[in-house]
Amino acid sequence: MTMDRLIVAIATGLYTGLIPKAPGTWGSAFALIPWFFCRNLPLPTYLLVMSGIFIVGYLAAGSAEKILNRPDPGCIVIDEILGIFVTLTLAPNHPLAWLLGFLLFRLFDIVKPFPVSWLDSHLHGGIGIMADDIAAGLYALVCLQLCWPLLIWLSA
Repeated sequence: MTMDRLIVAIATGLYTGLIPKAPGTWGSAFALIPWFFCRNLPLPTYLLVMSGIFIVGYLAAGSAEKILNRPDPGCIVIDEILGIFVTLTLAPNHPLAWLLGFLLFRLFDIVKPFPVSWLDSHLHGGIGIMADDIAAGLYALVCLQLCWPLLIWLSA
């Protein structure tokens, strides 16, 4: 495997970003697999994993952008993978909470409220690709942490 192919494989979430129609959604769904196996790590270890995804994502996304000769192509989904990890940090241990986190992340990644939209339009290269999804993930994280207890209370 050539280095370019390895970079594109990483940046596209093992090619899930190449699935037609909604690559960001496919990349986010793919992210649930590694996240599931990392979800019970001690918080410091989990944060190290996220830092590793950020560093690898920053490098791979910036390089893949050059390889594909397109700015921030939709097939690059390593940013969505990190966004899901951010969103589901300390998520309740319940599949419905995970689904809610997934939906919230996709909502904020698509709608791009400030500063997500600003980061998306003003930062470029690997950092730009990664930054807006981190911000969308933070929005989704806060909403999940606030909404889940309310949903539990309302369902009781």
